[in-house]
Amino acid sequence: MKNKIALLTFLTALVLGAVVFHGCKKDDEPADLKLSALTAGTIDLNGATSPTDVPVDVAFTATFTANIDPASATAANITLTQDYDNANIPVQIAVASNVITITPQSALGNGTLYKLEFKGGLLSTDAKPLTDLTRTFTTFGTFSPAGMIAHWTFEDNANDVVGNFNPSANGVVAITYTASRNAAAGKAATFNGTTSIIEIPNGDQLINTHDFSLSFWVKTNSTGIDHGHFVMGLGAFYGLQFEIFGAYDGAKFAIQYEFADGTTGAEDMWFPSDATDNTNGGWQGWDFAKSIPAADMMALLKDNWLHVTYVYDATAKKGTLYYNGEKMKSFDFNLWPEGDAKTTTVGLKYAGQEPDVVNELAFGFIHSRAGTMWDSEPWGGYDFPGANHFKGQLDDVKIFHKAITPTEVQLMYNSEKP
Repeated sequence: MKNKIALLTFLTALVLGAVVFHGCKKDDEPADLKLSALTAGTIDLNGATSPTDVPVDVAFTATFTANIDPASATAANITLTQDYDNANIPVQIAVASNVITITPQSALGNGTLYKLEFKGGLLSTDAKPLTDLTRTFTTFGTFSPAGMIAHWTFEDNANDVVGNFNPSANGVVAITYTASRNAAAGKAATFNGTTSIIEIPNGDQLINTHDFSLSFWVKTNSTGIDHGHFVMGLGAFYGLQFEIFGAYDGAKFAIQYEFADGTTGAEDMWFPSDATDNTNGGWQGWDFAKSIPAADMMALLKDNWLHVTYVYDATAKKGTLYYNGEKMKSFDFNLWPEGDAKTTTVGLKYAGQEPDVVNELAFGFIHSRAGTMWDSEPWGGYDFPGANHFKGQLDDVKIFHKAITPTEVQLMYNSEKP
């Protein structure tokens, strides 16, 4: 009987020991890898709703339930993409214990939906994988493509809100700031048509680039005006100029380009009414032109808000003009005559020389006041009140050192239109 009791006691102890051993073993297993917090600056990205006010220049902090294996925190396992074209956004990734910091290499676009994804290849230091997860967010403001180098919003001043291209101390003359095209747009710079001008130093830094995009809103005021409008210029055709013709039947950009041998030359993006391309009597380099009757062109250019975008794609050697998000005209330097230097164009280049013109971007005239070019011409000298001074409003001038896409042009117009 004693032997049976001893055997029973031994078996009971054995079972209890196994249970205790099994429980201890389970407690010692590595913890599963899970996301416990995700923030963009101070904004929670791990909540029930997707935030819509994320800054464009923010870093993302992801905190996990276990330490991260740094070797697994790669661009293959952590991705940031913009939703409208699924383009991958380059990021820098840093690991510190159970925290990963994700920093975009350049500012994100405004008003854009993004997806931040963590994939199963992300491992803890105990080789526990993460279950795939995605978080979305939208950046603050109306849509603008990523990569702006300058943006003038004209909210009671002429400062650049993205870079450092601000006017000089005496570089703002006779400018008022009045209601823009809609409430969201705030205010616009208003020019009086006789003396108003804004001058931005170091304009060459804005256009010395291979790929280039310029976007802005303009509204002419024809009251009391019997001449054209010099809306903006950087040394006129020695850099960049945009003007609207006095009859409101067309407009043009004149832009200086750099060739492969280092020389430069000007080319006009001329867009008159009833424009032609190389299929219906136009110049061989014009590969597209939308034919707009004079009355319809006037409706675009006279006393109405117009969104203007110009894009130069250096790889394609192609320039494209858009009005209100729609392609209007384009040229291809590859279609120029064989042997023409413009077939070797590499990008834009400021080529102004003092005293003719000075390295300042002017809003409201074709070049800044310090230049002497056309000083004696009644239409071209700044000191002549009847010269082609711009009269009207200008807003949201944006410059990119990239060729923005047709989709981005359309999205920008749609998000900003009156």
